[in-house]
Amino acid sequence: MKTSGAILAGSLLSRFAQAADQAADQTAPAEGPRTNWAGNYTFKSVRVDQPASAEEVGQLLKSLPHAKALGARHSFNNIADTVGDQISLKRLDQMTLNKEARTVTVGAGVTYGKLAPWLDAQGFAVHNLASLPHVSVVGACSTATHGSGIHNGNLSTIVSGIEIVNGSGEKVSLSRNGNPDQFAGMVVGLGALGVITSITLDVVPTFQIAQVVYENLSFDQLEHNLDTIFASGYSVSLFTDWQHHRATQVWLKQTVTNNTAPAMPPLFYGATLQKTKLHPLTGHSAENCTDQQGIPGPWYERLPHFRMNFTPSSGAELQTEYFVPRNRAYQAILAVEKLRDRITPHLFITELRTIAADHLWMSMAYERDSMAIHFTWKPEWNDVKQILPLIEEQLKPFGARPHWAKLFTTPLDQLRQLYPKFADFEALAKRYDPQGRFRNDFLNKNLYGA
Repeated sequence: MKTSGAILAGSLLSRFAQAADQAADQTAPAEGPRTNWAGNYTFKSVRVDQPASAEEVGQLLKSLPHAKALGARHSFNNIADTVGDQISLKRLDQMTLNKEARTVTVGAGVTYGKLAPWLDAQGFAVHNLASLPHVSVVGACSTATHGSGIHNGNLSTIVSGIEIVNGSGEKVSLSRNGNPDQFAGMVVGLGALGVITSITLDVVPTFQIAQVVYENLSFDQLEHNLDTIFASGYSVSLFTDWQHHRATQVWLKQTVTNNTAPAMPPLFYGATLQKTKLHPLTGHSAENCTDQQGIPGPWYERLPHFRMNFTPSSGAELQTEYFVPRNRAYQAILAVEKLRDRITPHLFITELRTIAADHLWMSMAYERDSMAIHFTWKPEWNDVKQILPLIEEQLKPFGARPHWAKLFTTPLDQLRQLYPKFADFEALAKRYDPQGRFRNDFLNKNLYGA
């Protein structure tokens, strides 16, 4: 893969993003196609509305037979599409910090790229970030999006309050302490319960991270050392192309104590210390990536892999991801590895990350410490959709849960078995959306079975 490929991907992403942004600024039927972030999905919605408050969202919903919230357009499937209006939340961009309670309340249009530096400037942080900061806070939490860290829950685990407009156009506020049972089903809501207009997060004191990369870690090291390797930093990611039984790179993100960066030994479980700054994709410019080589920096400039003002990952790409129990992660890796020669020709890279268990009903890490096996594919859907069932079959013995906002073919009857609270969530969705305003093809296929 050559650098010219990254330039082409960045150019494609720029065109896709421009088209989507122009459409989102309109309140009339869009001219031309509107796509998601990566350009692999074209929305079918007839109109994009841009309310400026929760009250305006409620007024809209009372007049619309079908509607769907639209965030940063980073989902790779049709979870945010509708046959009616999409409700863009970009104008809901307020941020309010409560230092005494150690919480921050943000509007549904706020991205982590906007929240993080503002929060850091006031001495606070969120516990973790995804690999790129371009995603919206509400959208990420609604789909259980995550970073990495053996002790870190996904991004939705720090949600302590939600303001949502339900299918009847009524504003409802819920909190972790005030509505504990219902709240656990509400946080990862998949867009099925209503339009979230603001969300409250727990915050922690700001901290610094130093990031270092090692190359060529044998998978043999994971058989007995997997937990130790992934506990070696605050956040740890392994990248692989599935060839040669190894991780091509280990991204080790460690906390900085007393302004002293952690040591950088030349070897890490047999992997060698980087000699220069690296991109996860061989041949791509590392300029897009956050600083490495043990240089300390603010949490929000190290926990993501990619810098805010640069093209993240490859740009034009497809993504899938499956969560397996961490205590069976090594066996799951070996199961996928059997398909390496089918996978690699269509793959940019795979990333392996760990996520702590939580109690959110529709979270992929519900009640089990997990490893996420993530695939960043070349934009070759006809080939990829033939490979996904093969991967899912290999991972079926491990109870693999697919990421809700990415591409998967896991059938509904299997999804029902993977989530102990699935029926409870379906009942909650019907309660909050009795008229089916938020139903769409994605929910009909993967929740209701309609």
